[in-house]
Amino acid sequence: MAGIHITDIESAINYWRGREPSPDGVALPAPTRALAEVYALLVFYHEVEADARTMPKKALEAWLEWYHSTPDTPCIAICSTSQGDEVCKGCGRTFEEVQLWPEMQPADKRATWRRITLDATSWRFNKYAERAAEGKAESLPKE
Repeated sequence: MAGIHITDIESAINYWRGREPSPDGVALPAPTRALAEVYALLVFYHEVEADARTMPKKALEAWLEWYHSTPDTPCIAICSTSQGDEVCKGCGRTFEEVQLWPEMQPADKRATWRRITLDATSWRFNKYAERAAEGKAESLPKE
């Protein structure tokens, strides 16, 4: 299983800060506190990934709730792996990632998202960025 990148922990913290703000500007609600503890340990030990298997239960639950608020798949309904490409021109995933996506664990999916986002060469980031922004190929007009 892939680790949970520190930027995902930070995104989850910001998600929870917006959802459950601090009542007094000092105290943190439980989900934010659980994630902040993991984040602090990553910073302290100069690590960039937390192991999902050993993450405290409350922190993992808070991260998973944030995870479920994000788009599940980078697919933009232009799959060149079905035409024989090893890497999809539409979303940037490898043939294997496309095939195994439904079975992948959340941390593995986020690792893939991170890789394709950093690479930013697939069409979802340029030519068809509007498709990616909409998030649902079904709602797109027929071409």
